[in-house]
Amino acid sequence: MYIRRVTRKNKDGTTVAYLQLAHNEWDPKAKYAKAKVIYSFGREDEVDRAVLERLAKSISRFLSPEQAWEIETLTGEVSDDFQFQSSKRLGGAWLLDQLWRQLGLGEILHSLFASRHHQIPLERLIFAMVANRALHPSSKLAMEEWVEKDVHIPHLPQVASHQLYRAMDELLAVQPELERQVFHAVADLLNLEVDLIYFDTTSSYFEVDPSETPEGESLRKQGFSKDKRPDLVQIVIGLAVTREGVPIRAWVWPGNTMDMTVIKQVKQDLIGWKLGRVISVMDRGFSSEENLRILQQAGGHYIVGEKMRSGKAAVEEALNRRGRYQQVRENLHIKEIIVGDGEARQRYVLVYNPSEAERQRKEREKLLESLKEELEGLRQLPNEAHHKATCRLRSHPSYGKYLRQLKDGTLRIDKQAVREAEKYDGKYLIRTSDDTLSAEDVALGYKQLVDIEQAFRTLKSTLELRPMYHRLEDRIRAHVLLSWLALLLVRIVEIRTHESWPKVRDECERLMLGHFSSKNGDLYQRTELTAKQALFLAALGLEPPPKILGIHPRT
Repeated sequence: MYIRRVTRKNKDGTTVAYLQLAHNEWDPKAKYAKAKVIYSFGREDEVDRAVLERLAKSISRFLSPEQAWEIETLTGEVSDDFQFQSSKRLGGAWLLDQLWRQLGLGEILHSLFASRHHQIPLERLIFAMVANRALHPSSKLAMEEWVEKDVHIPHLPQVASHQLYRAMDELLAVQPELERQVFHAVADLLNLEVDLIYFDTTSSYFEVDPSETPEGESLRKQGFSKDKRPDLVQIVIGLAVTREGVPIRAWVWPGNTMDMTVIKQVKQDLIGWKLGRVISVMDRGFSSEENLRILQQAGGHYIVGEKMRSGKAAVEEALNRRGRYQQVRENLHIKEIIVGDGEARQRYVLVYNPSEAERQRKEREKLLESLKEELEGLRQLPNEAHHKATCRLRSHPSYGKYLRQLKDGTLRIDKQAVREAEKYDGKYLIRTSDDTLSAEDVALGYKQLVDIEQAFRTLKSTLELRPMYHRLEDRIRAHVLLSWLALLLVRIVEIRTHESWPKVRDECERLMLGHFSSKNGDLYQRTELTAKQALFLAALGLEPPPKILGIHPRT
């Protein structure tokens, strides 16, 4: 349907134009489309312009903002006298929101909260907190100004901190079902391979002195700190990721939890998802015999690192077994070893990295040279100072293992300890229960544990998980849950774009949304897309934001 202009020439030579509302209809006999007049507005020089304007406005209600803008410009309803009012960052939040919708996360939250009749937009509040983690980590109070003045969150012009805390409480209440639905939605959409599940733990501390924690505190505890902050209370966080590096679930335990004690819960939680045949890949901190039995429940298998200095008879036999290494990759040599028979049969893969062996050898040589200088300096010290320096060297974490003390108290370099350390240079030992995997697959599968280490680095640095200032246990757990959702989006972006999240984020954050105003109303228009921004959106299968996001005429 369209408005057409037809002309007619009079006998006196003048031309008269008429305006008509028409649409084309197919004529089967003539075999071409013919115009059919629906309404005639009359002569162009006599037509009532207000009629056309009302028609255009009526139609514009069903158009996109860009199309409506064009209509209002044509009808003269828009003034050219615009004033620039403000701008907000658009690109990063737009990308995350579109990915959030593509994964179905918004729909999952809406379904989980359907029976909860809230007056606040829970799904939008949760997304805003996830986006804040990924784009500009801050406190909930600081988010009020961030949302209102700094970033454009679709369909969320402003927030209040008490609403964010309420949303965190509601999110934690649906955590088990949320995790299950998110996993299946992401696995289906991304066609994830879940035959290998990588698991590891880390710690995250709080800027709180242990003496200031309330009596009976059950979550924030002092323990082994992987952040090297044993002076502070902490929590222990577990993370399971796929072989692609996508985090599928997170756990939170008290800060004094030992790695060996969490495997049973992890295995039970993942069995509940009915993942089928899964091989769990873990490092040396989880390789107790009880944990290995648990990992084999429900048809599961394991690939775990073994502590080479554990003193286990089977480990010693595997390390001392003669045989040639097979090179499978650059700086990756492997040797398969079977220890025992029948039920006592254990399969090991010994891995040797020549480049890493050379690095460790050079570091030890440098350390021993420094130790020799320290020992030489002991001779120049008086008795009491000599005694203190001797104790310091013996208890030193690096020097102490290469020292031996003679009967007269003199310290010497322990050459036997040096030779023993040389045996382990560039090597690590892997144990597996799956005989269907080749030795190469076992070695490469274990080597991918670096993906979960990268996930932890992203969680702690880019998303600024720590330090945390929450006091209530539920808020701490909700904070980790939000960080997991942010990490999920970030890792998918990195996998699809083959770029680091900081690089994608910084480029997309340059896409701004401008607010312009005139006497007729307000206009919200984005800046032009750069080639890189368009490339990132295309790689993610996302549509760019429309050029005009909104028009608000003044009444």
